[in-house]
Amino acid sequence: MPIKYAKKGFSNETLLHLYDQLAKPRLIEEKMLNLLRQGRISKWFSGIGQEAISVGAACALQPDELIFTMHRNLGVFTARDMPLDRLFCQWQGKRLGYTKARDRSFHFGALEHGIVGMISHLGPQLSLAAGVAMAHKLNKEGKVSLAFTGEGATSQGEFHEALNVASVWKLPVIFLIENNGYGLSTRPNEQYACKDLVDRAAGYGMRSAKIDGNNILEVYSTIKKVAEEMRKKPEPFLLECVTFRMRGHEEASGTKYVPKALMDEWALKDPIENFEKWLLKDGVLDENRQKAIKDRHKKDIQKAVEVMFAEPEPVADTEEELRDVYAPAPVPVAPADQVKELRFIDAISEGMRLAMQRHSKLVLMGQDIADYGGVFKITQGFVEEFGKDRVRNTPLCESAIVGISLGLSMGGYKSMVEMQFADFVTCGFNQIINNLAKLHWRWGEKADVVIRMPTGGGTGAGPFHSQSNEAWFTHTPGLKIVYPSTPADAKGLLLAAFEDPNPVMFFEHKGLYRSESGAVPEGFYTVEIGKARQVRQGKQVSILTYGLGVRWAVQLADELGLDADIVDLRSLLPLDYQAIETSVKRTNRVMILHEDTLFGGIGGEIAAWISEHLFEYLDAPVARAASLDTPVPFAIPLEQNFFPVERAKKQLKQLVSY
Repeated sequence: MPIKYAKKGFSNETLLHLYDQLAKPRLIEEKMLNLLRQGRISKWFSGIGQEAISVGAACALQPDELIFTMHRNLGVFTARDMPLDRLFCQWQGKRLGYTKARDRSFHFGALEHGIVGMISHLGPQLSLAAGVAMAHKLNKEGKVSLAFTGEGATSQGEFHEALNVASVWKLPVIFLIENNGYGLSTRPNEQYACKDLVDRAAGYGMRSAKIDGNNILEVYSTIKKVAEEMRKKPEPFLLECVTFRMRGHEEASGTKYVPKALMDEWALKDPIENFEKWLLKDGVLDENRQKAIKDRHKKDIQKAVEVMFAEPEPVADTEEELRDVYAPAPVPVAPADQVKELRFIDAISEGMRLAMQRHSKLVLMGQDIADYGGVFKITQGFVEEFGKDRVRNTPLCESAIVGISLGLSMGGYKSMVEMQFADFVTCGFNQIINNLAKLHWRWGEKADVVIRMPTGGGTGAGPFHSQSNEAWFTHTPGLKIVYPSTPADAKGLLLAAFEDPNPVMFFEHKGLYRSESGAVPEGFYTVEIGKARQVRQGKQVSILTYGLGVRWAVQLADELGLDADIVDLRSLLPLDYQAIETSVKRTNRVMILHEDTLFGGIGGEIAAWISEHLFEYLDAPVARAASLDTPVPFAIPLEQNFFPVERAKKQLKQLVSY
């Protein structure tokens, strides 16, 4: 036989259990392929020939150790006893599935079964698994996590970042590469130049192994042994399982690009047929038992298929769709009467310190935030108070750190990620947009993460340290975006962000850090996210703004002698439309002022909403004052010209005299 098995002290009970678990996903696949040929289902990603890896991994780990799966890991779902009717309904977009018909195939998680599925971007789950492993390590639980990836996804930057951080922090996570020969139609020699993918482990100081992914006993025993070692001594492990994809990337793509000789060679290495023959030859399995196992699975599969087809097509409920974008947030906590004078930067620091004291499972992560105290010294002294486990310097791996923060959330922790400058968030964009923002809406899991964003210009720092990029994120449902302008709001909104189970992007203008002071309530309180602040009331013109724009608005109103109604939006997603409406109805003239560039800035959305809903209250066109549509220049005279202040002065004069 092409696959050589060694009993290695396995009991007959274990061998039969592994066979039972191997047979189940293969029979499901055969059923689904039949239904696909009949035109009764629309799409299928086949894992035929790769079952030994999924089943071996799931059976080798403890039931509560999370596995992060990909398209061809059906054996994980079946080995973890996921109800087949719900699983089948998930594939066909029925509400009985796990995502209320909002996502497809294996793009979901079910923590009650210890499974977190992929997103289409492939690589990000590696960092999520590292985050769960970090939670295990912090809890001293003696647990591991495991993440699948393909040989194609090892070309992504997330692969490097996740392995690098896991290695530096000694996280107990198994990174399992299913090397099945093709990334859709791309061969390994077009993906990587090293001989074996496990060769990369040496660069991370990581242990590794390359094994036959079609040999169920080799997969099972290797992962079981490695996991037992890692539970005692936490560290990551890179495992390459060599196998082959016997069908198309998905059925529609076919396999015409695969040489027939290669297909024939791997057909002889079928993991189920080989194991079945060996068990029969060794007397562990007989034909009657073999038939009984398959008949039982076929009966369960047919019953679940009937449930799937009996389930009605989903009916859209707009209110529910919108409501499920966010997990419910706690009610605000009113501030105390006692206040003290604080700078903006000190209010942020105090808010974080209170949150750390309040939540023992809150972890802060960022570049240079530990002993150095961060480039702005906001976390100075935090290491001495909370320790290096909870105040962590990170490698320059923004994407992996955001992914780890989400994994920590799945492990019961809260986390804060500091982007050293808001400009650097581009390196973590995928995790924020496609994982953090969509997770709760997709399958109901929280993303208890705060990302702090030191933002804005005014310091002559040039185009890579001065951007106002909040509008990039306001377009993404599932995120909450806050942007305070006062010390009191900075503290209260930050504390609210830490209480909120949803991902919060917390923008803090660098120009306000040491130049803005004010009365700040003592102790713990929260400012409600989604509510604007009335800076001053007036009847002549409304100025809707946020961040440094609030200071500009006050200065402009004073300089021009305007009776201005100034609204500090302070929460950009969700927006306080009621506050906007009240202000517009009060003055009938409105300017939207922000530091972000004009085109595509949030001002355009607000102006459109006002025109659509409040047109009859307007006595003049809605004005927008924003920075030039250029990158942020370095030289101070150029930067001042870039800002909207002088142009806004002229616009306000025109607006009030219209």
